[in-house]
Amino acid sequence: MEKLIALTFDDGPNTEITPQVLDLLSEYGITASFFLIAASITPASARVARRAWEMGCGIENHSVNHEYMGKMTPEEIRREIDGCTEKIVEITGQKPRFFRPPYIDVSPTLFDTVDLTFICGVGCKDWEPEVPAEERARILLSSLKDGDLVLLHDMPGNIETVKALRTVIPTLLDRGFRFTTCENLFQEKGITPLRGRLYSNVLEPIIPC
Repeated sequence: MEKLIALTFDDGPNTEITPQVLDLLSEYGITASFFLIAASITPASARVARRAWEMGCGIENHSVNHEYMGKMTPEEIRREIDGCTEKIVEITGQKPRFFRPPYIDVSPTLFDTVDLTFICGVGCKDWEPEVPAEERARILLSSLKDGDLVLLHDMPGNIETVKALRTVIPTLLDRGFRFTTCENLFQEKGITPLRGRLYSNVLEPIIPC
């Protein structure tokens, strides 16, 4: 069976790191999914996000303001989700299908209110600036498997993740992995996402406590 994996990137778009990630994806002819913060979308960064979309990448929802959402009311949640979705539609013409909760802070209210598939992901501590590229690459290459959704960040200043990917991408390609988007990963594995689940691997959903 073919091994599939999806790289996902949080906290963009921006005009510094996101273009470098896109250059790398283009170099290897692969796609990924980007979870946008609406507050980070400017006319310039929107052009970067549109480039990702035109490359075949997924553009998904990461809220408006990247706040803890586990204790929000339904009305507050809807403002965060709908505001981000509106910005994404302006860029792509399509609504997102996936949502990554900021800080993976979830609640029953959040699951009941948001009609999107919840994505967590397999990370490498790349939100911590003191973790070098070599360690990020080592963590990923020692743990990733078929069906994984990889949690990364294209936030400003995060050049160590770009460096790590220069090792991770060709190594995984050599190991027989194929890169795709979140949406295609579910489709190609024949998985219909379930409500009330949090996915780090499309084959092994988590039921949050």
